[in-house]
Amino acid sequence: MKFGLGLMSLLLWAGATHAAANDKAVVVSGRLDGVVPGWSIHTEQPDGWTQDCCVYAKAIGVNLVLYKGEWSGEPDRVMVLNVWPAKLATLDAELQEDRKHYLQRDPAGKVAAFPLLNAGMPCQGVLYQGNDHKDDAVVFCDPGKASGIRLSWSMTLAHDDASRQDLLSLFKRVVEQSRYTVYQPPKDAKDKAARH
Repeated sequence: MKFGLGLMSLLLWAGATHAAANDKAVVVSGRLDGVVPGWSIHTEQPDGWTQDCCVYAKAIGVNLVLYKGEWSGEPDRVMVLNVWPAKLATLDAELQEDRKHYLQRDPAGKVAAFPLLNAGMPCQGVLYQGNDHKDDAVVFCDPGKASGIRLSWSMTLAHDDASRQDLLSLFKRVVEQSRYTVYQPPKDAKDKAARH
């Protein structure tokens, strides 16, 4: 009897741990679009943050936003994921194109490397320091030619934000945990499609 209760407690604990881990999971997907296969990007949501793919993100034309507190509509302290069909030849070309546009808008802005390591796909980061005293951390990732996509994570912060380093560390962790997978529609969606 004791073994049964112990096993039951262990299973309940394991189930609770699995549920807690899933509570932090972030998954955003895009369906097959022309020659671009369906895709999913997975990462982990920081404690106390909210994820949105379908209301605020859609309103500003991106795939996902992560934010803390109430949605203000301002870009400060919001992590933004954007996914698009790959057009430029390399990841470095994406970064150089972005840098060129940034310096055209703010010739006095400073550009520095934002180093990070994503074990699942190549990523390159940059930290822009604007003349407007706003900093933009931007990271471009390439899930590979077969994916047909590129993606970027970005976040804007006031240069003198007291939590700047902590926020950049959180942002870095979200990006480093990002993983690409081919999108698999839910089984019931496949069954419906097969019947029509």
